[in-house]
Amino acid sequence: MARPLTLAVFTKNWVNPAYAGARLAVDRVAAEAGARTVHYAPQTPDDVGEQQALVAEAMATKPDAVVLNPADDVKMQEDLARLAAANIPTVLFINRMAGPALTFVGADDVAIGRRTATALFEAMAGRGRVVALDGPSTAPTSRARARGFDEALAQFPGIELAGRAVGHLAQAPAKAAMAELLAKDARINGVWTANDPMALGALDALEAAGRQAKVVGINGAPDAIEAIARGTLLASADFSAFNIATIAARAALRHLRGEPVPKEILLPAELIDRSNFSRWRLSYAERRCPAWREIVR
Repeated sequence: MARPLTLAVFTKNWVNPAYAGARLAVDRVAAEAGARTVHYAPQTPDDVGEQQALVAEAMATKPDAVVLNPADDVKMQEDLARLAAANIPTVLFINRMAGPALTFVGADDVAIGRRTATALFEAMAGRGRVVALDGPSTAPTSRARARGFDEALAQFPGIELAGRAVGHLAQAPAKAAMAELLAKDARINGVWTANDPMALGALDALEAAGRQAKVVGINGAPDAIEAIARGTLLASADFSAFNIATIAARAALRHLRGEPVPKEILLPAELIDRSNFSRWRLSYAERRCPAWREIVR
């Protein structure tokens, strides 16, 4: 009896709920195909050195394919080259990176950043003071979403950027960064964040300070959907790590079966607000993995 195919799956940390959803999705897709998964993530969130060591550890086990969300799109290029030299096909997901990958699966992060910022500015009637909580510059998604924010800001002359900080794509650091911004400015009306954990951290800081402002996030994570339902979070965007990881796993398995895979697969990302949030009001365990032909046509 032939051994089952093995996918080595790399996420950037164990703490971001979106990555928990991604790991669940890959597990489901692999199970459908009779394959197995082995998960790797740095114990220190987004630590590049740890991720590099984990790639070396995985390579020693000779997985059939790798599904990789790189912690740094520059420093991890040598690791991608080593995987290719070892004839281990690699699917990049969420964060793109130059190099010999089979494909990249993600979304248009510039458009997502621009759309959530536009929703925020429109809800502010085009006037007021905003702050931005960015992710680390090592993450391509962070850079692209920030560019989208900047593009939207240029279209709203009545919106003033009052401050900017890095929230490291996590709730606790974002809360601390937001607390500092609030201490410096008593007139913040809006908060743009590059992902949902940072949006929730901003809400925590606002509550602790007894302040109010409109806040937007990105991911469509279950906790953010509940915040939209309560009316505390204005909006998020359906940048679904769950769906992206589903298609990334399907791409790896298709390649191993000798089936074609395009070099890039971009999933649509819809704005989520009070008008439509019920469609996303599901835990990751309740969400359905999209079929290949639903996304790739």
